[in-house]
Amino acid sequence: MIVRPHPNLLHVLIALKGSIARRIAKRSLMVTLLAAAIVLIESLHPDFFAKVSATPFTLLGLSLSIFMSFRNNACYDRWYEGRKAWGDIITETRSMIRETQVIKDEATRSSILRDLCGFAHGLNATLRRENVQQSAAPWLSRVPAEGGANFCDKILREVGRQCSQASETGQLNEWRYTLLANHLSVLSRALTTCDRIKTTPLPFPYTLLLHRTIYLFCILLPFAMAESLGWMTPLFMAIVSYTFFGLDAISNELEDPFGHDENDLPLDALVRVIERDILDALGVGPLPPLLEPVDFVLT
Repeated sequence: MIVRPHPNLLHVLIALKGSIARRIAKRSLMVTLLAAAIVLIESLHPDFFAKVSATPFTLLGLSLSIFMSFRNNACYDRWYEGRKAWGDIITETRSMIRETQVIKDEATRSSILRDLCGFAHGLNATLRRENVQQSAAPWLSRVPAEGGANFCDKILREVGRQCSQASETGQLNEWRYTLLANHLSVLSRALTTCDRIKTTPLPFPYTLLLHRTIYLFCILLPFAMAESLGWMTPLFMAIVSYTFFGLDAISNELEDPFGHDENDLPLDALVRVIERDILDALGVGPLPPLLEPVDFVLT
């Protein structure tokens, strides 16, 4: 995720970190060169473009803008919903840290809290398609077997079993156990939300139709602009292609907010917050430092 102060005019013009300019540079350059070639042909053979009207492109551009706005909103909703789910994970983890203070057996409490940290590490690895067991194992009291049901859900089940056992031995009263069970339910809901975002992309026909329409619009528009704008057409098409290709690239990036792109969610930093809270509650020090942005990017 990009973390930087509000840019001034100079930074707006030259900033590349977090921008999608590099990702779409080749496509925009191709459209610009195509526009220049069309203008050159129009200057040599003006009769070729005399009857090309810009009216259809105005209507198509308006429809395309509305459609892109819909897709961008849908992709941003996925990004924001993923961030809210991780916010719930942090909130519920802190609540469980507070509620488990009544457990007198430090080994039991330490096992529960460290398993929660293993859950956060495991979910991070799952969403980024990394080795889940290797990421979570150093924190777990009992490493679940691979395969079968969701690995992170197995960790929550183990935490629930430990809380139930603490209730049966009298370390937790019924009211406190109910609170912990509710916190685990919210963690399970956040896990399901992240799984849903990760495994359910936007319907492919929307993406395919949008890609095709953008390319057709940017390739055909210079034919309507060449006669009226002349050599201003390549500049105009560079701006148009940057806007449409850029919005399309941003949507693709936000559709999966759990990856390693510059604008994805900073999962490592969020996991580090949970790790610090749990280690501090257990009296373990020194605490690992908070992750800071490197070249404006917080991972």
